[in-house]
Amino acid sequence: MHRRAILAAAASSVALPAIAQDWPLAPIRGIVPFAAGSATDIVARLFAERMREVLGQPVVVENRAGASGLIGAEAVARSTPDGMTVLFGTNSTNAAANALFRRVPFDMERDFAPVSLLASVPLLVAVSATSRLQSLNDLIAAARGQPEGISYASASASQRVATEMLASMAGVRLLHVPYRSSPLAVQDLVAGRVDLFVADQAVILPAAQSGQLRVLAATTKARSPQLPDVPTVAEAANLPEYELFAWFVLAVPAATPAPIIARLNSAVQRAASNPELRQRLGDTLGMAVTPSTSEEAAIFVRRETAKWTSAIRAAGIEPE
Repeated sequence: MHRRAILAAAASSVALPAIAQDWPLAPIRGIVPFAAGSATDIVARLFAERMREVLGQPVVVENRAGASGLIGAEAVARSTPDGMTVLFGTNSTNAAANALFRRVPFDMERDFAPVSLLASVPLLVAVSATSRLQSLNDLIAAARGQPEGISYASASASQRVATEMLASMAGVRLLHVPYRSSPLAVQDLVAGRVDLFVADQAVILPAAQSGQLRVLAATTKARSPQLPDVPTVAEAANLPEYELFAWFVLAVPAATPAPIIARLNSAVQRAASNPELRQRLGDTLGMAVTPSTSEEAAIFVRRETAKWTSAIRAAGIEPE
């Protein structure tokens, strides 16, 4: 009996990679925890379309927006761990959530297994093109003269943290106006219904290039290649310690078999090498395409979780 159990275990260990080679046998659900048109949605759709080349099945993108990404992330965390439901996650869902919310319906590290990093992108500090605020120093001066008189939009944790971190370092108070989606926030920013929006470059850049928005600064240490004349926050406001950027990761439920994770990783690697994807994300939207091994992704997410938690506490944001 003991010998048969050993043989059965050995058979299963060699059978699983064979199963993974035939997997998947049906379309995969790709959950985007933010609205259509968001930076996460753009990244997800570009990768999903090209992952089919390896998988032989489509990755069908499904937007499950709400609660700063927690609704969609929870749906994946609670799904069957067979690789048929994947999360196009971000620093909001996979690094910042625990520090921002008292009750997170999943454990970011225990409930997810990262498959691969996908991309990273600067955030841009933007106002309406018709705003009286011509520079970041104008913004800070106006906020100092009128505490909570300058309103800012946020549709994700990264946007809120980036703005509150800027306000904290500059010694000002801003009025937070939460939005369900980034496109809605951009609409209100253009119309002047909200004063400020710090969001992923992929969200801000099209409206800035069309002349509807004015970009005051980038949140990274280096200037954006797409906006070389726009200073960084560190430069514009003399805040040398300021730096935040957004990133995107493909993740699955934690108990997903390793061979399936490896197959998904192979699909990401193939997609990331596609010239059209790299041109669209890199040259057009200013993202760095950053595929990785699953182990590298796990280490990165743990490190970023510590960084975002520190940033949230330093900014004085109380968990909701």
